[in-house]
Amino acid sequence: MRVCCQRSQSTDRKGRPVTRGTTETPATTADTATALDPDQSRELEEAWQGIQPDAARRLLIAAVEAFAARGFHATTTRDIAGGAGMSPAGLYVHYRSKEELLHRITLIGHRQTRRLMDAALAGTDGPVERLRVLMRDLTVWHARHHTTTRVIEYELHSLSAEHHTEIVLLRREIDGLVRQVLEDGTAQGVFDVPDVPTTALALLSLSVDVARWYHPSARLPEEQLGLLYADLALRMVGAARD
Repeated sequence: MRVCCQRSQSTDRKGRPVTRGTTETPATTADTATALDPDQSRELEEAWQGIQPDAARRLLIAAVEAFAARGFHATTTRDIAGGAGMSPAGLYVHYRSKEELLHRITLIGHRQTRRLMDAALAGTDGPVERLRVLMRDLTVWHARHHTTTRVIEYELHSLSAEHHTEIVLLRREIDGLVRQVLEDGTAQGVFDVPDVPTTALALLSLSVDVARWYHPSARLPEEQLGLLYADLALRMVGAARD
């Protein structure tokens, strides 16, 4: 049976056009609680600008907002669809479930992190400079995309077993890149690291945790924070600093 769709020229509460064939869901008290400030909204738009079609991208952004504000389990598909200016049924055109949305967010985010690290390591020579650039760029990344990375890092337990396994493999690759830098520095005598695996975990935790507390109004801008954390990392491994 073919259902006739209602056309609408209205916009959602953020001024975005409502997708054809859907009806805007009025904002509820819970929905309003997910509203982000302009800096956070721009951050999300930048992070997900490559996702197409537009409706799928808007749903991902709305899911990140809702998961960050409420947590995965407290968020409903109606919350997500309403945040994207769509009816609840519109979500299922692009995603099979709320968990699939979380998986897509987490998978894309970890792949972006891996590409960022590969680029940072490719342009530097020597363990000291490699660790400096790696920690700087990771810290800036988690600060600049703090809303998205907060969801990625702290909602892993909400993934299905299959999807969780997939993400864990990516995280091991990321951990392996840091370990390799530490092993190289230790072998060359420029680092003093008695326990490489634990030190790698500590360094990654240092940058990842930025997503938990960072806000654009923080005392240190992203780039300065990145430089500070890079210096802290070198101190942790006993490296000589310029």
